[in-house]
Amino acid sequence: MPIATVNPATGQTLKTYDAMSPEQVDAAIGRADLAYRQLRDTTVEQRGRWLTAAADLLEAERDETARLMTTEMGKTYAASQAEVTKCATACRFYAAKAAEFLADEPADATAVKAARAFVRYQPIGPVLAVMPWNFPLWQVMRFAAPALMAGNTGLLKHASNVPQTALLLEDLFRRAGFPEGAFTTLLVGSDAVDMVLSDPRVRAATLTGSERAGRSIAQIAGRELKKTVLELGGSDPFVVMPSADLDRAAEVATTARCQNNGQSCIAAKRFIVHTDVFDAFAERFAARMSALRVGDPMDDATDVGPLASDGGRDEIDAQVRDAVDRGATVLCGGGKPAGEGWYYPPTVVTGLTPEMRMWTEEVFGPVAGLFRVSSYEEAIEVANGTSFGLGSNAWTRDAREQERFAVDLDAGNVFVNGMTTSFPDLPFGGVKNSGYGRELSALGMREFCNIKTVWVGGEGGSTASAGAHAE
Repeated sequence: MPIATVNPATGQTLKTYDAMSPEQVDAAIGRADLAYRQLRDTTVEQRGRWLTAAADLLEAERDETARLMTTEMGKTYAASQAEVTKCATACRFYAAKAAEFLADEPADATAVKAARAFVRYQPIGPVLAVMPWNFPLWQVMRFAAPALMAGNTGLLKHASNVPQTALLLEDLFRRAGFPEGAFTTLLVGSDAVDMVLSDPRVRAATLTGSERAGRSIAQIAGRELKKTVLELGGSDPFVVMPSADLDRAAEVATTARCQNNGQSCIAAKRFIVHTDVFDAFAERFAARMSALRVGDPMDDATDVGPLASDGGRDEIDAQVRDAVDRGATVLCGGGKPAGEGWYYPPTVVTGLTPEMRMWTEEVFGPVAGLFRVSSYEEAIEVANGTSFGLGSNAWTRDAREQERFAVDLDAGNVFVNGMTTSFPDLPFGGVKNSGYGRELSALGMREFCNIKTVWVGGEGGSTASAGAHAE
């Protein structure tokens, strides 16, 4: 795939880049390693000042940055502005919380026969981040902010269709004051990932992307014995039970399905509705989806912009046609519109059966599948009947059902009576084929730390093994 900015609203190629040579990549890794040796010796307070400066720059340049993101991948301008603001918030969060998250944690010294014993969190070195195009700033920032605050450095291999946003991120951290090489963008194709991750100076990797890409990264990292965090997408359930507020559920369902033009790993994709309220919910939902305005992502009146690529649009159109050919019913939308740009209308499909692709596959666009169930148990069976397990939504005013959903939904995130989203304060990640490890919160920061046990004996020279078995 060429490294280029192609405007999804027009299909026009605006700017292309040559891939870096192996020698240029090697030099970039060297700078990241050198910067790590500098950054690990700075104080958390100093790193916090730099990260706060990055937040200041993001806020001051919000509109310009948002315009660039919209041009590169097609999200609405309003959504791009919100994404920039969210990134600034994450920077401030980690600047304020890093000292707490990285503080030594005392252990029971008496229990381990020590004068002192504690856990210390220390950086591990350069980390490779392989990131997708759908949230070109936020996906990177939720790795970069905690990693840099911990004293690590970052090497970014971004999606090939958002090269200008990738370069903007490198420039952002440089202008904020971080050492040269602390965060470096590698303009390379996916074929260069093996070389980078195999380099002994690179100590770990994080990836947000497809299941196939995750397996590839995990295979390389396993061979090289390096830590990975993987977020591999999902086919998130949105369960509606009889006690739910149907008007509110339909309103949130529309946003949950069509956020980011439907191109979000945690967008609700499979709408599992109890038969007692199925028809009422379907009517409300289809009406709201039909009312969304599709058009120029720079227009404030637009609700849904173009998909990021023509190939992505072809894929979801093929999934919808497969369902229809096998007997499904389209309640609204469906079909590629004529004209320039990679647009696809908000679509609701019902009558899905297991042999249809939409039954189990992730649909990465503004297409919702409706599933009718007759009980709580069937709802859980359908919700968990996929290889993915990232986010999930449940709508019920029954307190007992709320508690049951929190336990029974097989996902890394369960949101009851609300839309799945990410917060710097809460860990984010999945189970099953949605990946492993966590981003955000203290857990996300510590994923790329050496969690070091420190045991200090008393003046009498006591030993850790006294009265205990080795290991």
